[in-house]
Amino acid sequence: MSPVPGLTVGGGGPRAKNEVVALPIEDYGLIGDTHTAAIVGKDGSIDWLCLPRFDSEACFARLLGDDDNGFWQIAPTAVGYETRRRYRRDSLVLETEFETPTGVVRLIDCMPIREVHPQVVRVVEGVSGEVDIRMQLAMRFGYGKVVPWVRGSGSLITAIAGPDGLSLWTPIDTHGEGLTTVADVTVKEGDVVPFVLTWFASHEEAPRPVDPRFAVEDTEMWWQDWSSTFHFNGPWRDAVMRSLITLKALTYNPTGGIVAAATSSLPETLGGGRNWDYRYCWLRDATLTLEALMQGGYFEEAMAWRNWLLRAVAGDPADLQIMYGAAGERRLDEWEVSWLPGYEGSTPVRVGNAASGQFQLDVYGEVMSALYVASKVGGNLSETTWDLQRVLMGFVKTMWSEPDDGIWEVRGPRRHFTHSKVMAWVAVDRAIKMVEECGEEGPVDEWKQLRDEIHEQVCAEGFNAKVNAFTQYYGSDALDASILMMPLVGFLPATDPRVKSTIEAIEKDLTEDGFVLRYRAVDAGAVDGLTGHEGAFLACSFWLADCLHLLGRQEDAAKLFERLIALSNELGLLSEEYDAVAKRQVGNFPQAFSHVSLVNSAYSLSGQSIRDSRQLPTDLTRMAPSSLRQWRRSRTWSRAPSGQRRKTK
Repeated sequence: MSPVPGLTVGGGGPRAKNEVVALPIEDYGLIGDTHTAAIVGKDGSIDWLCLPRFDSEACFARLLGDDDNGFWQIAPTAVGYETRRRYRRDSLVLETEFETPTGVVRLIDCMPIREVHPQVVRVVEGVSGEVDIRMQLAMRFGYGKVVPWVRGSGSLITAIAGPDGLSLWTPIDTHGEGLTTVADVTVKEGDVVPFVLTWFASHEEAPRPVDPRFAVEDTEMWWQDWSSTFHFNGPWRDAVMRSLITLKALTYNPTGGIVAAATSSLPETLGGGRNWDYRYCWLRDATLTLEALMQGGYFEEAMAWRNWLLRAVAGDPADLQIMYGAAGERRLDEWEVSWLPGYEGSTPVRVGNAASGQFQLDVYGEVMSALYVASKVGGNLSETTWDLQRVLMGFVKTMWSEPDDGIWEVRGPRRHFTHSKVMAWVAVDRAIKMVEECGEEGPVDEWKQLRDEIHEQVCAEGFNAKVNAFTQYYGSDALDASILMMPLVGFLPATDPRVKSTIEAIEKDLTEDGFVLRYRAVDAGAVDGLTGHEGAFLACSFWLADCLHLLGRQEDAAKLFERLIALSNELGLLSEEYDAVAKRQVGNFPQAFSHVSLVNSAYSLSGQSIRDSRQLPTDLTRMAPSSLRQWRRSRTWSRAPSGQRRKTK
């Protein structure tokens, strides 16, 4: 696999009818409109798409099932063709070239940035020779179960079922085969064959389709304009840019919420039951996401994420959830989709996430840390925001000594997880910084005493002298990768002997092929309430690279970082985990947390810091987008060799 997005070659051909096994996860790409996203296979098939939002019911669900669960494929009829894929420059316009014995065609896929209705635009271009192409469209609402009523009128086909409607526009003839809409066409050099799929509410008329060629050009220009803000001085520019584009694609634009992934129930273990719905927004990711966006120069998106966070957590701090819907929804009831056989037989397929009701102490630290970081960029917080933080601090003071469910959302008994206590310390520490650095008012002396108390307990109870490491929970012998955050959040320096030995223990005993596991899942049934193995957690592996860098092991850090980038597919996309035995990506895809961690590690390892907050406008959050883009381009900073800051254009 290539670490840099570009054209790569792979074999291809039509999948067998009702073949249960989807493509390998790394064989998929992503297109989206900042409201939802489609997962597109290298064989030209869209196998997952939820409309009109990320967390809506899927109308294409072959990713977790078979042909009867919905897909949309445009590909040569020949067997054994070669494929080459790439994104057009710094955009989310995907190109797939199919090379057959008789010629070459190019499939261009995109989702125009949404104005009213979500649309998928697909354009086939003849490059050379002539190629027989088949289009197959199996529309299935309700996660692949509901077959719609389909009717045609000229170049327009509409499909209706319940509240959902889809319309397909194409100038070529289509016909039905069973419950699938099919079109066959021979594409010659210079030919252009467009398709436009539009979602609409079923009680409304089907909207007019967009002009497909204009839509592709306009979408490419939009993404390139967005990407033009980006600045990075380092050898990993393409990987960082693609990661930031992926984060933007996973953003629900109306609210600024960023979903963890575009998919549900892609397994952490192939054939296993660790399958979860990730189409929601995790508070766990808040601070690192803010830092990644700001380091890339995307302060507007960072402030939108901050504002989403404030709206989502408003209310009684005892009711704070670890995750919310893209618009801040709290009810994320979990249920199993019994009619879907799962990716490569990995069951159950889940919708919703029961972990949303867990008590995780670490999220209070994440919220306080994120709001502290945001205050350094967006100016002073409102009085009501600080009031909310004061209330959160009152809850932390009362509850920090209680056991919780931990960062990994374990479904076993609550414990005194070491990472959770560290993040409780972070909550108090950031509250103190808000007073001392940002001019807020609060009982600093009381908070300092509480901060010291938490710190003392973690050092006494969380460190296991027999293991010579901080362990997963008080009294445990088990290592946990979340402890790698200890030096990254400032609890103790990486050079502290206890932290250094913990980092080295994780590097030695909690890795597979050099990549970090969250914990030893096969030994942790009593802790997480689950069975089976899972892959290496990519975000944790990036944290290890950061820690090695802090220890002065720059060469080892860079080597690990480059190995992690090499796990990306040829489009630069990463899932949640990597199975070092199967040599495959596993878990939901693409995973925001993996890409966030990539971005932050790249800036850290390359010696670049977050943009200087003193150079920010005093009221960043109220600037018009055009003014903000202009300002950002004129205020890009990097580190000069001498260590002094210099302005770059």
